[in-house]
Amino acid sequence: MSTYFSRPAAAPSARRAVATFRSYEDAERSVDRLADRGFPVERVAIVGRDLKLVEQVTGRMTYGRAALGGALSGAVIGFLIGWLFGVFNWFAPVVGSFWLALDGLWFGAVLGALIAVLLHALSGGRRDFASTRQLSADHFDVVVDDEVADEAQRLMAASAG
Repeated sequence: MSTYFSRPAAAPSARRAVATFRSYEDAERSVDRLADRGFPVERVAIVGRDLKLVEQVTGRMTYGRAALGGALSGAVIGFLIGWLFGVFNWFAPVVGSFWLALDGLWFGAVLGALIAVLLHALSGGRRDFASTRQLSADHFDVVVDDEVADEAQRLMAASAG
């Protein structure tokens, strides 16, 4: 038997919810108050319950919009790569970093636009809209290891009063 394997981790301790909040910020503040009172916060977790994924449609995806998004992304990446080549003299010490960054910007914009238009064309109209996604929870539980849960509840009650 090989000795390269480490021993199995200890079984996680049981946990108990000591408080429930409607917003993440409220749960975060309660954990901060526990930390301020010297509670071992490494034994605390904030758990979101009743999760939902909301995808907000922001508009129609056209070839122009795909090209613009790809050009912006490509320009940023191209600028950074060109700037790095100039700063570290990876290309030619004679060429200034400004010119390499500028060349990277326009080359990245053109390449990004072409790739984005190609990918939009290859999608075959399956997703002709742009959107943003957000994961949200209805409730947030402050969960604590069972061994220290009573102490956490006592500290939270004292800070609330």
